[in-house]
Amino acid sequence: MDIFRSLSYPNFRLHVVGQSLSLLGTWMQRIAISWLVYEMTESIFWLGFVQFVALLPSLILSPFIGSFVDRHKKYRLVFRTQVGLMIQAGILTLVIWAKLETVWLLCVLGFIQGVINAFDVLGRQALIVSLVTDKKDLSNAIALNSSIFNAARMVGPAIAGILLSTYGELVCFALNFISFIPVIICLFLMDVIEDNSSLTKESNLEALIEGFKYMRRSPHLFSLIIVLAFSSLLVIPYTSLLPAVAKDLFNGDEVTFSWFESAAGFGAMLGAFQMARLRAGVNFRYRVLFSAFLMGIAILLLAFTNYLPMALVFTMLVSLSMMTQNSSINTYIQTHAVPQYRARVMSYYVMAFQGVAPLGALLIGALAESTGLKATLYIIGIAGVSIAVVYYIYLRLHIQRRLFKI
Repeated sequence: MDIFRSLSYPNFRLHVVGQSLSLLGTWMQRIAISWLVYEMTESIFWLGFVQFVALLPSLILSPFIGSFVDRHKKYRLVFRTQVGLMIQAGILTLVIWAKLETVWLLCVLGFIQGVINAFDVLGRQALIVSLVTDKKDLSNAIALNSSIFNAARMVGPAIAGILLSTYGELVCFALNFISFIPVIICLFLMDVIEDNSSLTKESNLEALIEGFKYMRRSPHLFSLIIVLAFSSLLVIPYTSLLPAVAKDLFNGDEVTFSWFESAAGFGAMLGAFQMARLRAGVNFRYRVLFSAFLMGIAILLLAFTNYLPMALVFTMLVSLSMMTQNSSINTYIQTHAVPQYRARVMSYYVMAFQGVAPLGALLIGALAESTGLKATLYIIGIAGVSIAVVYYIYLRLHIQRRLFKI
């Protein structure tokens, strides 16, 4: 099928197989940690704080890591980060098994995972270009890569909900540790040829400065990074509220929470498949605009409804639009950035997405504690619509400036 055309490349196929299994474990662990923290503290603020600590390295380190990745081979970096993530997962499993878990210890282990993951995400994003030799299939590969992530996001929480209610958190953590084995095997089987001529010879500091200058010279890229940053600060962190939405607004338990996460994963997977079907020539910036607007509207509807099935539908719509927005920005950057600057530009993407998100989770958690859950959801929805309106005004002014120059 045309939608799966990038799977014809053996290296990308191995990447898909390994990631599919590993990401199931990753999402099971995320659900287990979120539920464990909320049960231990019964605090929305602590939910946000744990996410803040885990994603903080992406905010602090991403630009520096981007210049580091541009200077080194991506395959070797990804292999090492996967081994590191497996070791971290094993330590976390032992901590839960020994019943030594505390919120602060989970924060420390989450921070360690965040540091390793910051290198892994940028390395893996930059590696995809070498896994798909024909660049016309790159956007399809990026979309399918997102589909894998979100298929796991749909299935992983559903499995985690059953395991949590039946066996407890330990099984989820242990399965995540085991899930790294197929990733490492698939990496061993790859035969990746990287273009060493595109590796920058500058120092990390010089590369960082040059990367920022390139961003400033490229307003079409810079504006999308700004949209993503505000979305990550004010809208995307709504996901940190889902345990509270399930438990407090709908009187649910861990199974109800897993329904919300699975609905979110299903919506995001639909968005990813939609992206995979796109052909060249699509205006990704307008897709970002419409997706940002839909995301805000769907969150407003989620705040308004008191009917669980409709809440799940609106959660699905939020994730569908979120996936479309983020994947469109990702694809636009990957296909429009100059190769020698690609990892550095992607580092700003990761910083705007994963790095700003923890600040947003902390902000949203504090806001929910002070104003209430429903009021916070309304504020988030209004922020999402506002971001779309401002970006629309920017695009119209940009088009008018270009016409005036002509």
